[in-house]
Amino acid sequence: MPPPRFDAVILGAGAAGLFCAAQAGQRGLRVLLIDHSERVAEKVRVSGGGRANFTNRDLDPAAPHKHFISANPHFCRSALARFTPQHFIALLDRHGVPWHEKHKGQLFCDRSAEDLIALLLAECAAATAHGGLVERWQPCRVQSVRFQAKEAASADAASAGSYLIDSDRGPIEAPALVIATGGLSIPKIGASSLGLDIARQFGLKIIDTRPGLVPLTFDGAAWAPYAQLAGLALPVRIGTGEKKQHVTFHEDLLFTHRGLSGPAVLQISSYWRPGTPIVIDLAPEVDVAAELLAAKARSRKLIVNELAQWLPQRLAEAWVAQDAAWQRPVNEASDKALLQLAEQLQRWPLTPTGTEGYKKAEVTLGGVDTRALSSQTLEARQQPGLYFIGEVVDVTGWLGGYNFQWAWASAAACAEALAARHTGTPATP
Repeated sequence: MPPPRFDAVILGAGAAGLFCAAQAGQRGLRVLLIDHSERVAEKVRVSGGGRANFTNRDLDPAAPHKHFISANPHFCRSALARFTPQHFIALLDRHGVPWHEKHKGQLFCDRSAEDLIALLLAECAAATAHGGLVERWQPCRVQSVRFQAKEAASADAASAGSYLIDSDRGPIEAPALVIATGGLSIPKIGASSLGLDIARQFGLKIIDTRPGLVPLTFDGAAWAPYAQLAGLALPVRIGTGEKKQHVTFHEDLLFTHRGLSGPAVLQISSYWRPGTPIVIDLAPEVDVAAELLAAKARSRKLIVNELAQWLPQRLAEAWVAQDAAWQRPVNEASDKALLQLAEQLQRWPLTPTGTEGYKKAEVTLGGVDTRALSSQTLEARQQPGLYFIGEVVDVTGWLGGYNFQWAWASAAACAEALAARHTGTPATP
């Protein structure tokens, strides 16, 4: 018996894979979606505190370098311009999924990420009404992938050959294979290297991968004075890098037993490089030096109590404990001591020893080199019918819904290309 044949096989039933399957199915294609996990979209399910931060209104498709990291930061512009946050918002509205904006353009489901997952599954089911099909094999592991070229390929790219996929549910054949397997982050919910392995198999270059949007860790002994602050959060300004590479964020910071987390640190972690420092302003809305010198002229309070006006009490206490010159009434302190205190609070230099790794990282930096892909279609330039979408590609967004928008946009661009390939018509530029 010949293996079952589909118009396209998609590996990975996460955000990008599900959306691509739905979009392709609704364009009349017969699509098989394969995932080794029992449940779909586990990363969607756990994101945004269980409410899925599904996009960001502030995304500027004309300037993706503002919110995305890539060796080729303009690669994602085409897909992001063609499928915008407004397109995805309209889809939620059409399905009656309530949502709200938290801050800085971040959009969340009102009730639960399950609403978003149900939407994606409903969109897949809708394929039958358009003459298409989305079939899912879960759990199903892929054992091997190979390409079988036709002996006399015609000018029609769709007839250049087929992908033969061996799985633990049997073999499958398709002229198009879409890799939507995600990155290496959060292995406990199913992350694997399958997509990167397939890219390497077909000769695509991989930009070195590393954990992104991840907590930073510090040497145990050096961190001991701050470990007691675990659980404490406050707004900060945080920066790293030199000159043109300097990046800053104004977000909340969270102390942990092993180091620092919270949105500020997750954001900066994607730009931080091992061995380099980060610099934190613990009171970004205050000129601490001016305030302390003014307090010296009118107050007899302890320095720690003055600091507690702008910092959490526990942090103020931990800070002044580092120097006897700060453990006295403000009017008895020298100007030098007060200025040193202000400088350390507003330019606190720290060199992390590492990160919490992929187990705690929200995304994977690096991935399939975009120079090997078409920005219009996400198809591999040297391998007909092979596509890469979502996190497996070297496109990584900021915290705040940007990575999900890349998943939707790259999936939509790929689905349009699959349909054009299937019908033999050019894809929309």
